[in-house]
Amino acid sequence: MSKSPFPDAILAAEAPPKAKQSNYPAPFAAKVAGRLKRPLGDLFGLKNFGVNLTRLAPGAVSALRHAHSAQDEFIYILEGKPVLISDAGETPLAPGMCAGFRAGSGDAHQLANRGDAEVLYLEIGDRSAGDRVVYPDDDLQAVLDVSGQWAFMHKDGRPY
Repeated sequence: MSKSPFPDAILAAEAPPKAKQSNYPAPFAAKVAGRLKRPLGDLFGLKNFGVNLTRLAPGAVSALRHAHSAQDEFIYILEGKPVLISDAGETPLAPGMCAGFRAGSGDAHQLANRGDAEVLYLEIGDRSAGDRVVYPDDDLQAVLDVSGQWAFMHKDGRPY
């Protein structure tokens, strides 16, 4: 019997950060500078959903404001006071607060760190095949392809 290649447990803050912090094409990748993701779920070989421990420096945002067609998302704030920006407006968040974003709702969202201290939060999302993402504020859309990679296009369908 062989031992699993995955750890039983880790200290989350010591998990290695993603080698590539953004999959966005240029110039959009620069918009998430100051974001550091540690992919916790991948360390355990999780296939159905992902978990990231994400740190936002002051002035950083979590992502471009976006909405998923097939992927549910959930965030839980551990440290700091980000602002949730959604179609409903802006909601200040604090440690212990959480928010969820239902697939197919069309409610585009992002977190912004407008404070002087870092923000630390958990983000959890499923890995639904065929997911499409819209970015209402940017000339961008994305599709999760069959290999599990994101393909980015302009809104008119031209690839980046």
